[in-house]
Amino acid sequence: MRIIPLSEVEEPQLSPDIVWNGEIGDLALSSLTDPINPAGLKADQPLQTAVIIALMTDIRVDPTELRDGDRNQGWPGDGFDLEPGEHALGSKLWLLRRAALTADIASQAEEYATIALQPLIDQRVFVRFDVAAKAGNVRNRLDLTIAGYGREGTVTYHERFAVLWDGLDALSAA
Repeated sequence: MRIIPLSEVEEPQLSPDIVWNGEIGDLALSSLTDPINPAGLKADQPLQTAVIIALMTDIRVDPTELRDGDRNQGWPGDGFDLEPGEHALGSKLWLLRRAALTADIASQAEEYATIALQPLIDQRVFVRFDVAAKAGNVRNRLDLTIAGYGREGTVTYHERFAVLWDGLDALSAA
């Protein structure tokens, strides 16, 4: 499954501090000439980076949630390396990769995204999120709209994502 941000123009643009090619993401590094943090991790867009990491990181699930042939994703250490009150990082959106695009899948995607974003509320980065998903069979994709609100009640994060259903098994097998 590929999750890509949708900009207001045709070509998706990515502004957070993650280098993302539509399939694999990695943290962006600052330049060697950066006066504050040479060759360190970039942190110019922390809110966008936090949301993308929450949504695009595959979380490990209970084996009963897997379908035949599915391999569990995520980091196995989440099962024993969490402090009290901590949540495992990531989302269950990856579980939808073999599902047909229906209104039920859109509702499930909203639930998975909402749960994945909850740690950002718990850490007081955001006060709340509005999450909306729409299944688009014609374009073979699920669109997610995420709005995050700050303490003043204003939108501090707003992004549209397309969750593409093309070539899913080929991507997951790579």
